[in-house]
Amino acid sequence: MDALSEVLRVVRLNSAVFYNGRFSAPWCFSAPDAATVMHTLQPGAERLMIFHLLIEGHCRMEVEGEPPMTLDAGDVIVFPHGDAHLMASAPGVAPAPAADLVALLRCGPREVRFGGGGETTRFICGFLSCDPRLCRPILTALPRVLTVGLRGPDKGPAWIELSIRYAMAEAAAARPGGAGVLAKLSEVLFVETLRRYMAQLPPGQTGWLAGVRDRVIGKALSLMHGQPAHPWTVESLARECGISRSVLAERFTHYVGQSPMHYLGRWRMALAAGMLRSSSLSITRVAKDVGYETDPAFTRAFRREFGMPPAAWRAGVSQAQPRDALTVPSAAL
Repeated sequence: MDALSEVLRVVRLNSAVFYNGRFSAPWCFSAPDAATVMHTLQPGAERLMIFHLLIEGHCRMEVEGEPPMTLDAGDVIVFPHGDAHLMASAPGVAPAPAADLVALLRCGPREVRFGGGGETTRFICGFLSCDPRLCRPILTALPRVLTVGLRGPDKGPAWIELSIRYAMAEAAAARPGGAGVLAKLSEVLFVETLRRYMAQLPPGQTGWLAGVRDRVIGKALSLMHGQPAHPWTVESLARECGISRSVLAERFTHYVGQSPMHYLGRWRMALAAGMLRSSSLSITRVAKDVGYETDPAFTRAFRREFGMPPAAWRAGVSQAQPRDALTVPSAAL
């Protein structure tokens, strides 16, 4: 299995769609950073990514510090780091007054109508939550704003868009399982967005996703993620990849930004933290599952990464309290 699939297998994405927007020009809404809405959208989440899928019309998107962007039907836009953003029918339109997101979520996936009665733009808004430690390889490789197109002769069939639109109709009709299908399709949408983003990276690009795409580094990453508890060394990885130890070390650092063994150590700690947080496994069992033969060796490595021993870290993990709500047009309710 490739490294991206291995990371996605353990990262435990959770997703949901919170509304299906039908906005008519002029319109504008503002969304704060994801940390502000995280515990309303997904109680207990540690990291939240917001996405929008345009299914009709076009709109303007603004993020502070980035040039404005125009989105067209078939475009997916993801905010991997949860940046605040503004979406509007045109420049200069004032954002609508805020509405209570809790009231909106209480209704489940639904169509929201808002605007001045002009040209229609339709989009589906949702979120994905994840463990930031397990998702770190992907998140660190992504820009503040990630957008890809699902339509066009060179982009393949828009089967994801069609599937999500169908699931939205099912959820709106209150048929059993509609919302669950929609959530799973949202995860597929995110994965397909990543795959298309990787495909359009320029040849000289560095970073984890570019490394996954490289034949040699992709194999090394796949080996480490496929068997994280194996006693890997740079020599054994290089032998499996069919290159010298020095070439692997240099090439890995060029793409990933750290040595193979440092990367493997941090990934093992991410896996360990996930097990400690979500299971009742003993520390000895967790240590063995991530490649440590003794508790003291595991404790030393864990302390270096998290600043405390695993038992104390597990005891201190707690759910964050809910915070403020998303800025949704009040007229839409």
